[in-house]
Amino acid sequence: MTLMPKPLNTKSVVLITGMSGSGRSFALKTLEDMGYETIDNLPLSLLGSVALANRNVQRPLGVSVDVRTRDFSTGPFLQELEKLTNDSQISTQLVFIDCDDDVIARRYNESRRLHPLAHERPVKDGIRLERNLIEPLRDVAHIVIDTSLLSTADLRGQLRGHFLPKKAPGLSIFVMSFSYRHGLPREADMVFDARLLKNPFYDEDLRPLSGEDSEVADFIKKDKVLPAYLKSIQSLVSTSLPCFEEEGRGYLTIAVGCTGGQHRSVYIAKTLSEWLQSTKNNVKLKHRDLKKRKTS
Repeated sequence: MTLMPKPLNTKSVVLITGMSGSGRSFALKTLEDMGYETIDNLPLSLLGSVALANRNVQRPLGVSVDVRTRDFSTGPFLQELEKLTNDSQISTQLVFIDCDDDVIARRYNESRRLHPLAHERPVKDGIRLERNLIEPLRDVAHIVIDTSLLSTADLRGQLRGHFLPKKAPGLSIFVMSFSYRHGLPREADMVFDARLLKNPFYDEDLRPLSGEDSEVADFIKKDKVLPAYLKSIQSLVSTSLPCFEEEGRGYLTIAVGCTGGQHRSVYIAKTLSEWLQSTKNNVKLKHRDLKKRKTS
């Protein structure tokens, strides 16, 4: 299908469809990370009204429509697609996420999930039925992406290449302090251990304070290890951030831990956050276990 040129201020609408198990949900999530408003499994009868609503709103829209949809049918879907494509105020693209039947079958068998059209029949029967049903959509799709040999990073990269908005949100960075006594943060992408620094806990005057207090900060700054420690963290983070951004990650969590999560990790996390904020816009700081320590 050939797209007709549209005015530069048109609203972008990306319709995601394709084979179950091919990566549709991941594709929609990727659009969400890129700043799209996304809707999964939208009833076909609402597609036109949702896509055409607020056409002056420039935030792009991503919608997944597939065989799970309550009133899904190829004919009506193509009719809705034609209406949207012909509308001069929106720019609509249909993306068909495809995959080899044997690969899809293997994915379902490995995950033990039920194919939406298989019911009590073998997975391959459901795949065959779905392909026959939606093949006409593949023929008219503006973009077809075959994920048979793609990693999730590869699929994300292709979608970013096609649909990344010019003003896409940058990487959101969350810096967190934590106590090793309460366990590692599961969401952490990078973890740094501040327990090699001298512990203010053993100073009775500093024990009730935290790494946010100037007295504790002055104590930690006197540690001869601190400059090299901070420099190594900043060097690793500086090297890693472009890789995460290039991969298309929407967010990154950096965690700094110490024994109690009150002094050293809090100070280092605060210092790292301030350093990142000098060059990055979306940086947030959280002290996961500070309140636990203060109330214990």
